[in-house]
Amino acid sequence: MANGVWHTGYHIKIELTHADLGHPDRPGLLDEIAVPIERRDRELLQCLQHHDTGICRAEEEDRSPWMTIRRRTVDGVTTLVAAHLPVRTKPTADETDKHKALKERIARAAHRQGLSAQIEARSTDGKVRNDVLVSGSAGRVGWEVQYSPITASTVRRRSTAAADRGIMPLWVTNDDRAALIDRAPWVRVDDWPWRDIASERTMLVRGGVRHLQDWACTPAAQRPCPLNGTSCGGLHVAWTLPALCLPPKPHTQVDALVAASAEGDYVPMKIPAQHYPRASTRLWAPTADRDRWRNIIGEDEPLPDADPPAEAGLTFTEEDLDSTCRYGEDTRVFDDRRPRRDHADASGLHTFPEVPQRIFRIPRQPQRLNVGPEQRAEAAQRYGCPIWHVGPCAGCGAPIHRYGPGSAHACAACSQRVR
Repeated sequence: MANGVWHTGYHIKIELTHADLGHPDRPGLLDEIAVPIERRDRELLQCLQHHDTGICRAEEEDRSPWMTIRRRTVDGVTTLVAAHLPVRTKPTADETDKHKALKERIARAAHRQGLSAQIEARSTDGKVRNDVLVSGSAGRVGWEVQYSPITASTVRRRSTAAADRGIMPLWVTNDDRAALIDRAPWVRVDDWPWRDIASERTMLVRGGVRHLQDWACTPAAQRPCPLNGTSCGGLHVAWTLPALCLPPKPHTQVDALVAASAEGDYVPMKIPAQHYPRASTRLWAPTADRDRWRNIIGEDEPLPDADPPAEAGLTFTEEDLDSTCRYGEDTRVFDDRRPRRDHADASGLHTFPEVPQRIFRIPRQPQRLNVGPEQRAEAAQRYGCPIWHVGPCAGCGAPIHRYGPGSAHACAACSQRVR
């Protein structure tokens, strides 16, 4: 990542490793260049090497010479860096065809299930537009088909705006590295040509839908212990991909999810990591799995909603300005301060030293029949047996069962024989 850029408006070099950006006479310069790309001139900031020589390394790999400013956090230290923007700002024709085909497929799936679906639906105040708005008994789901790149901040902003208007956002991507993943309710699908998307071919959800798995970690368990690889004697609870469930579960179909999400059969969840609640995984899950999860976690252990990432303090290293294009040398760039998580945390793994008492099943008590004298007489006549009576034992008072006159019975409590 570059530690400086060329400002095309002021015709100055900006040094990102200095607190004053190399221009103490411009105190508001940082606020100006940190404005989101959609709210400023895209060609405001330029790669220094491109400015000096007319071409840079990034241009050889389908990137533009235009730059954006990001915060980069490594080992807890946050600095400013400049990153190249893509060559294009609009979706390609192929992406546009895929986008249109998937929107139409979602709407068709909703209509087949008797649900309302509107393509390019706008909110009453005109501030929110959904690619497809599906309405069902559980509420409104706003499907957002995203085949082109998008920033995490844009996903958060648009998702919050939809939620504020009573719409549950559901983002769809074909990229397993898309910025929208875990920033809002999402699913991932295969990267199909638009003709396949528009066809009746079964389209599966490949990511974003998980099923709850819980197991006692004993030597006889089918799964290895996720903590030590053998067994720890505790209870593990995790959200697992369908194919990794025991037994495996079928993948959810996109068409089925359209109805299931609007009817409440599948629900969005935000699962915090057990030891770092601010880090969370977003997923869609069957309602029964959601209820089981809540039962295991317990109502006395609320699941916190991850706060917006805290604004980390900037560190300025005072390094010399480097005009060399560093594109491709380091790709670890973060646009939020959430910690990196391993696979266990990403699956929402929770481990309990022992099975919580609240999930033990209490055996049902057998129901006692309340039979009146007329019903006893009718039953005796039907089955040709003496009339059955219930009364206290004369010896100890315990309830005893006996039949008609002349029939003898022993009390189970005191063994006294009674007639």
